[in-house]
Amino acid sequence: MVSLLKRGKRWLVLGHRWLGIVTGLLFALWIGSGLVMLYVPFPSLTEAERLAHLRPMAWEEVAVSPDEALAASSETRMPRSLDLEMRGDEPVYRMSAGNGRRITLSARTGTPAGPADAEAARHLAGAGPAASVEEVERDQWTVTARYDPLRPFHKVALNDAAGTELYVSQSTGEIVLDTTRFARGWNWVGAVTHWVYLTPLRARAELWRDVVLWLSGIAAFTAITGLVLGIWRLRLRRRYAHGRVTPYRGLARWHHLVGLVGGIGLTTFILSGWLSMNPNRWFTSLAPPADLRAAYAGADSPVGLDLARLREIGTHAPLGLHLPRIGGRWVTMGRDRAGMRAIGDVPDSARIAAAAGLAMAGARLEGVERLDSHDLYWSPLTSATLPVLRLRFADPAATWLHIDPGSGEILNRLDRSGRTNRWLFTALHRLDLPVLVGHPPARDAAQWLLNLLAGALVVTGLVIGWRRLILKAGAHPPLPAALRPSHISRSARVPSPGRRGTG
Repeated sequence: MVSLLKRGKRWLVLGHRWLGIVTGLLFALWIGSGLVMLYVPFPSLTEAERLAHLRPMAWEEVAVSPDEALAASSETRMPRSLDLEMRGDEPVYRMSAGNGRRITLSARTGTPAGPADAEAARHLAGAGPAASVEEVERDQWTVTARYDPLRPFHKVALNDAAGTELYVSQSTGEIVLDTTRFARGWNWVGAVTHWVYLTPLRARAELWRDVVLWLSGIAAFTAITGLVLGIWRLRLRRRYAHGRVTPYRGLARWHHLVGLVGGIGLTTFILSGWLSMNPNRWFTSLAPPADLRAAYAGADSPVGLDLARLREIGTHAPLGLHLPRIGGRWVTMGRDRAGMRAIGDVPDSARIAAAAGLAMAGARLEGVERLDSHDLYWSPLTSATLPVLRLRFADPAATWLHIDPGSGEILNRLDRSGRTNRWLFTALHRLDLPVLVGHPPARDAAQWLLNLLAGALVVTGLVIGWRRLILKAGAHPPLPAALRPSHISRSARVPSPGRRGTG
């Protein structure tokens, strides 16, 4: 038993030593890039930015009603929602088909609006004469699958002081992304590094997932073995010689002592990051699946807005309308620069609960709670929307639905596994805790402290590993006698007994 324990300890030491040399640089990159991500998120188009690019709605030019537009789409199944807004100088209806394809119809004629060419993209982006346009199928900032229904793009470089680039979908004419030189530059050392978001790899979603799972899994094993060794070699009562608590000297001593504190944070970050990749599909997505959204939308039904009524409500919606369907009935939402607000019939809690009950296949509704402030499971890091309705169901997965009471639309689905993931990933990796999220400077300070401690641990480990590699590389075995240079005499090679070397 003692022999087995010694052998296990030896392999633990060797495993940590050599895995640490291999993964040390990964640790350093993840720590540095994670700190960058605190301040520079991955490029995306916020709703406020999207609305800023929309021209005011030309209501007098709308000659097709919403029901006529739905009929003209020739879709066998009605979309869950319908949007009326401007595409440049033309009013258009936008909807998503059942297969995810985006449909754009002219609100003047009811016919497909057609693809946007380079000149149209320049006009839609409001670009000046200095702008340039480039066709892009997929690049570093549009690599994920969420952009697939919108490909290819016209990338319009405004050539302004900020280096702004706008991506316009060729198929729909929508501005779907904007980036700046600042965001692109910092993301190369931020999100791209942290998520291993290299375009050729990330374009193959399952391959990318497997690579990150293996990298972070090996790194997590390295961190755990280091923490176990650190605690194992620590002596607070029966100390080492000269009263030391660690058997190590020099830099190794600092690596051990810093590792006892910084190792906890590093192991937590790496393990929770590994869990974020959802190994073995343990956790369900927060995004409600398509069949749940379709069931919540309910049966197909007419919108019931003729042109006269459309123009009447248009006076309260300078940027157009968003029409979601809930439980077989349409809700009219008007758009302005501040966002969306309901016009006329606002869905009440009873109507929302009835539609949600049908979507959940009749699962018993345990309760409806209105949240006017964020709590443990509705964090500002998840969504800024307030108030929100939380519907709790007694299905096998103990599902919660979070729904916007203003529009009636489902914001996310959170079941038992999602709530577990909230603590194992969101709380531990992003420090999404109410006491910290409610005080951003305190959260930033905690992130910096934990990452700096982990950074000190990693840097000392890298230096120790580098020194070991140098020593290994310099430890060459002696040459065989047949290969030694013949001009070196035996006396020069082998000192005589009792002869004292001179240097």
